Amino acid sequence: MPSPEVIEAAAAAWLSLRDRGLSAAETAEFVRWLQQDPQHAAVFAELDSVWKNFDRLGAVAAPTTAAADADALAPRPRVRRPPALAWGAAALAAAALVTLALVTTRAPRHTAETAVGAFEKFDLPDGSVAQLNTDSAIDTDFTPTERRVRIVRGEVFFTVTKNPARPFIVTAGAVAVRAVGTAFNVRRRDTAVEVLVTEGRVRVDDSHLGQSLLPAPAASAEAPLLIAGERALVAERAAGSAPELATVAKVDPSAIQRALAWQERRLEFDATPLAEVIAEFNRYNRRRLVIADPALTGKRFSGTFRADSVEPFVRLLEEDFRVTAVRGENEIVLRTAP
Repeated sequence: MPSPEVIEAAAAAWLSLRDRGLSAAETAEFVRWLQQDPQHAAVFAELDSVWKNFDRLGAVAAPTTAAADADALAPRPRVRRPPALAWGAAALAAAALVTLALVTTRAPRHTAETAVGAFEKFDLPDGSVAQLNTDSAIDTDFTPTERRVRIVRGEVFFTVTKNPARPFIVTAGAVAVRAVGTAFNVRRRDTAVEVLVTEGRVRVDDSHLGQSLLPAPAASAEAPLLIAGERALVAERAAGSAPELATVAKVDPSAIQRALAWQERRLEFDATPLAEVIAEFNRYNRRRLVIADPALTGKRFSGTFRADSVEPFVRLLEEDFRVTAVRGENEIVLRTAP
């Protein structure tokens, strides 16, 4: 838990930012900070009251001397705060400036982000919810006319509050997913962006050109939509190259359950190549699994594990799949057993 001094310093920084004027992203981060701990809101309110009292002190006229009363034209003496108050104001101002610099350099770069192995449910200002998977980050920009979220990295599941007047747009690289009220998952991979719709329907467009990336239905003038139970895979394209249409496929309920098992901190595999299984485990753990024997990469594997259960998974490989594991501090190397 942060010390009272750290909380007071952060409150001073937020007070300074508020007086300057908060952007949409800063407002979301400020609300999040207030909700993290009741003490945050209490300290901020107390500090705000102190600053208001200082302002009122500056507006109070100092008593005039007898000579000043006798001469209406004599200048009134300047109002001076008591030394203790003056030093207190200076100290608070200094704390605000110093902490503002610390917040600028140390605060998270994005509206919300998670570390490797971490998960977070983030409430957006409009009532929508973003669930961030491991090693993910988003930026938000909400205006009166639209709601925008940019996926910087990773995977996010969105539950969108319906508001036709304010479209909800998620961008991931060159892909823009537009929704009104729906639920969908977006994963930004190194080579492609994957969009899975579990409720409602969304548009999938090129974020730069605005044109649809979905195959157009025959004899229809309307923009194609990705509906519940469908997945679109859009290959990442090099700068300046023409966009390619997405590959769209229907997904059965069991496959959707496997794809979203991470929301319950689980990994589910069904006849999945071991290379893909290893890649999934490595997303959630800093101790990496390494396949040193190419013969292992294509072996199929089925099962359900906790995302952080690397050691039980490795023991299963050793006992049932003729795999030898060499354990190091930062990695576990897998080879075919002799």
